Amino acid sequence: MIHRRFFSLDTQWNVVHVPERPNGFGVLVLGDKDHFVESSTSLWIQHGGRSQLLQCLQDEGYTVFYSNLYGRHWGSPEAYHLAKQLYHLVMKQEILNKRIHILAEGMGALLALQLMENDGNTFVRSAGLLNPCIDLHTHAEHEKNNKFFYKQFTKDLTQAYKVERKQVSKLIKEYPSVTELKSTLPVKIWTAPNASTHYPIAHSKKYELHREELHSPIMLSLYLPEKNYLFERSLLQFYKQHEKVL
Repeated sequence: MIHRRFFSLDTQWNVVHVPERPNGFGVLVLGDKDHFVESSTSLWIQHGGRSQLLQCLQDEGYTVFYSNLYGRHWGSPEAYHLAKQLYHLVMKQEILNKRIHILAEGMGALLALQLMENDGNTFVRSAGLLNPCIDLHTHAEHEKNNKFFYKQFTKDLTQAYKVERKQVSKLIKEYPSVTELKSTLPVKIWTAPNASTHYPIAHSKKYELHREELHSPIMLSLYLPEKNYLFERSLLQFYKQHEKVL
């Protein structure tokens, strides 16, 4: 029987979904702004499409785990450290290969890219990114087009990074740019047409170009929400492709 285990870590709720027949591999989910985990439920349990994807991953034997990560973290150091803490705890509790897959959505990609750095020392095997926010600078410029969105975004940053509003511009300016990333780990990006995502394809294109310059190209695919089953199939193929070397 498939079961899930909820627990609190540094005041944040976390959940581990254990499949009936584990395949020995774990998937860490890093969600977007609407992601949440409570004491007995989560977005991935309540939302139809994500719940279906979760079921699909478990049917294939993946142990899926994730955290509330302080809500709208925007790649904050606090969220980064909690994600690592969660990984180490799950490794103690479950019998899993030490190198895991990541599935990151929206701003979750900011954390995924941080966790992928230090290739020789990372616990990441591969990363699937869905409509990712890869570049905080690009996102900030995009949000400036809408006063309401930008106000909310700056408020999120003050809370996530524990800074005053007047320090936000400096924070964005000093955030590492895409060109500073050194990881060459396997990445595949699925991005929706611009009209249906808050993070334009410019994010993904910028990263795609950077990886070409590192002589370690990535895969970029179109994501169509109405054809979710194609994404599920494609994601599973991508993960399995990078499980040949244990």
